[in-house]
Amino acid sequence: MALINHVLAAVFGMGSWIAINGLWVELPLIVPEIPEGWYLPSYLTIIIQFANVGPLFVTLMHKFSPRKLNESGVIYVIVCLGIVACFLLPFFWKATSVFAGALHSTALLVLAFFLSLVDCTSSVTFLPFMTHLQPKYLTSYFIGEGLSGLVPGLVALGQGVGVVKCVNTTTNTTGGLPSNSTEGDSTSYSIVAHYQPANFPPEVFFFFLSGVMATCLVAFILLNCLPQSHRQRATSAYVKQTETANGGAELSKMEVAEQRPMISPPDGQQEARGKAVSRTGKHSCSKMVLIFLVLGWVNALTNAVLPSVQSYSCLPYGNLAYHLSAALGAMANPLACFIAMFYPNRSLRLMGFLTLAGTGVGSYIMGMAALSPCPWLAQTQTGSALIVLSWILFVGTLSYVKVMIGIILRDEGHSALVWCGAMVQLGSMLGALTMFPLVSIYNLFRSGDPCNTKCPL
Repeated sequence: MALINHVLAAVFGMGSWIAINGLWVELPLIVPEIPEGWYLPSYLTIIIQFANVGPLFVTLMHKFSPRKLNESGVIYVIVCLGIVACFLLPFFWKATSVFAGALHSTALLVLAFFLSLVDCTSSVTFLPFMTHLQPKYLTSYFIGEGLSGLVPGLVALGQGVGVVKCVNTTTNTTGGLPSNSTEGDSTSYSIVAHYQPANFPPEVFFFFLSGVMATCLVAFILLNCLPQSHRQRATSAYVKQTETANGGAELSKMEVAEQRPMISPPDGQQEARGKAVSRTGKHSCSKMVLIFLVLGWVNALTNAVLPSVQSYSCLPYGNLAYHLSAALGAMANPLACFIAMFYPNRSLRLMGFLTLAGTGVGSYIMGMAALSPCPWLAQTQTGSALIVLSWILFVGTLSYVKVMIGIILRDEGHSALVWCGAMVQLGSMLGALTMFPLVSIYNLFRSGDPCNTKCPL
């Protein structure tokens, strides 16, 4: 039953951000069909920030009226809303209407707002719900959260999204003479990038997203209602301890077992690790501030700052490098969470070291994006390998940091995980609001033509 609960926790976590992640990876197929064109990513960025009204409301309710908020009820509402919104997308994403004197994809933007509301609110409801289960299931939840980016990306790769082919084209000009005149005709040749047709339409992909959200709902119902799942709940003594101000009470044998990784090492190694790792110790106020600042910084980088320039950092090295960076980078997230399942760690020093290392790798990626369309080692195999490896290390390192912080805050209690979700959204929002004007208004980053850009060796 424990293994089943690990799977259910992962499926539950996968529903947290799969809707918006799926919408992002489908952009190359959506953009040519709507009046907003490639301004749609900018619209989505702003819509997601407006959707933070959801987590703001939940956080304020937890702060001022904690007993009046039914956490399970909120989860039921937002997951059902996500299922309905994803199901309506195939029917209405092309629908347009005139707004403010211009043609807009009103239905798509409204449904995108509801999907953003669902995913943003999940940060302050899904994670706190996991305090009702034994701590070992938290890492499984983070694995599922990582899969929410990987799964739609792999489906989109199978769909053939973003595959570009360079095609020779000819253009005939008449030199200003009438079109039926043959005098002064000239022919010009050029190479143009054409997107390959998808293997299946966006409508099928949106139905897939709706199905995943429905699976998430089933997983939550089983975790919340199934009698066998209740046996895997955190013990009342443990919950009481994590919610009290002093952590002086000793843990029972069952509570100590709850703190072990999913696959426990031999007893000798476990005892040695127990001496090195504090299991439920309360952190000082200054350390908690540091943890939350690191959490905000890491989520700003991974959820907003670097993803907004991924195409600028990777496309100069070729479409293969771009797709490998996106796919393998997304795969590094659940892989890091899977490693944390066997090697959980609460060391603040390790957290700081990994944060600095991930930030350094991110700085290299940002530098390559700033140098686009001709970054270092452009159009070389060495440069392609470096940028792909950089994205894998960046995502994997900071994903492990997020799991470390989740484990630390899990020991601090339910309220700490609510504020954890709020800080995740705050960091992501600040990162997005910082990058939006740099990318979309001031155009500090330049993209190259995949078929015509030539860089000096």
